Amino acid sequence: LTVVFTGEGAPAGNYGYTSSGYSVYEEENDRLTESLRTKVSAIKSLSIEIGTEVKNQNKMLSEMENDFDSTGGLLGATMGRLRTLSRGSQTKLLCYMMLFSLFVFFVIYWIIKLR
Repeated sequence: LTVVFTGEGAPAGNYGYTSSGYSVYEEENDRLTESLRTKVSAIKSLSIEIGTEVKNQNKMLSEMENDFDSTGGLLGATMGRLRTLSRGSQTKLLCYMMLFSLFVFFVIYWIIKLR
């Protein structure tokens, strides 16, 4: 196959070249470039949304950490009171524990009976 070029750098004959000098390949490249630009823009907006979501999740995690810290302090204080209570009369502690267990049993029985 022999290709003969004209003076303007285009091959002789009609090989997909337009009369203005732009080839079909250049038009295809322009179309693909625009498609790529659209995809890059979509990926950019998606990454921005992901960044925003990560910031919100980090903020919520920080708030949860603070809540867990305060709950840990409350639990520590409660355990301290329990230790103080356990140092007292063992009979009194046993009575309190049995009354609490009985109360929990009745609450659970009542909940099951209502269903």
